[in-house]
Amino acid sequence: MVSGRQVESGQGPIRYGMVGGGQGAFIGAVHRLAARMDGEFELVAGALSSDPARAKASAAELGLDPERSYASFSEMAKAEAKRPDGIEAVAIVTPNNVHYPAAKAFLEAGIHVICDKPLTSNLADAKKLAALVGKSGKLFILTHNYTAYPMVRQARDMVARGVLGDIRVVQAEYPQDWLTDPIEQTGQKQAAWRTDPKQSGAGGASGDIGTHAYNLARFVSGLELAELSADLDAFVPGRKVDDNLNVLLRFKPAGKAPAAKGMIWASQVAPGHENGLKLRIYGTKGGLEWVQADPNYLWYTPFGQPKQLITRAGAGASQVAARLTRVPSGHPEGYLEGFANLYQEAARAIRAARRKGGKPPKDVIYPTVQDGVEGVAFVEACVKSSKKNGAWTKL
Repeated sequence: MVSGRQVESGQGPIRYGMVGGGQGAFIGAVHRLAARMDGEFELVAGALSSDPARAKASAAELGLDPERSYASFSEMAKAEAKRPDGIEAVAIVTPNNVHYPAAKAFLEAGIHVICDKPLTSNLADAKKLAALVGKSGKLFILTHNYTAYPMVRQARDMVARGVLGDIRVVQAEYPQDWLTDPIEQTGQKQAAWRTDPKQSGAGGASGDIGTHAYNLARFVSGLELAELSADLDAFVPGRKVDDNLNVLLRFKPAGKAPAAKGMIWASQVAPGHENGLKLRIYGTKGGLEWVQADPNYLWYTPFGQPKQLITRAGAGASQVAARLTRVPSGHPEGYLEGFANLYQEAARAIRAARRKGGKPPKDVIYPTVQDGVEGVAFVEACVKSSKKNGAWTKL
């Protein structure tokens, strides 16, 4: 039985628009599916491509009113802000270099922002965006979707309740193999912008998937990073950004316990791996392991006792995990549902904001602009450290 999770309704669906995500874009379709899974959002406007013809064609395919298909995000922000039925939120699903100017335009227009990660392509823009969010009073939701998997919330809750004792070791990895060959040179769209520092920023794999591994480690452990030592490589000849990274982490002390240590490995040139995100956390009383490819299971090992398997919606699953559980145990949930859970958290926050700035329920959790700033700081610290032969570098 699914428990603890109700879709909030009333006041009609949340009107939202999208920047990017037109024809041929993977992540835009994911956001649209997630946004409509619970019936809380209605897509009514878009600047779906920087190519006007493609933007128009994409809008037609999605059934948008031609008058609300815009040639640019700046035009869209201004026009929608003036409409009595204008959008309340915008989803930004563009290459990294567009995140800052697009988010800035909509925040200044008084519109909530839901943005794909990483936050921006450089730390200076990330800090300016965080300041703007604070000044605007609008919501900013960063879509680190793995934070909304039920078993990730289960793990976070167990760590917070002290089930593992004092945390000693945190390990995260995210290997892929899709950039093993220089497919960006063939014009492959997803590879082309991710390996172009003008669009992706200084980090390649570090920004694309390393930020996911780092965010997950921080989200579940609750630890704050003090400094890191990074070794970045661009193994593919001619590639301008990293495609493999090994990072050592030193966390700040938590209470009287010794400071925990950690490791992150992320690679896009690891044959045999598709999206191999894993997290392992070890404390004085036990350990946890979660694998994104098998997301409904969480392995818990109390020290000196046999391994225990905690399943989504199964025995041992907490109310924290149950709130984001959609179907009975044994039926798989994963990537799309994780995204939909973040959109549901966003919906609850936006509906609370509708009530003259009301605060969302305390159990609403989503990555914020500050998490985004830290993610970009992580990337820049990795790049800086690697250039200095792995020198320990503070965020």
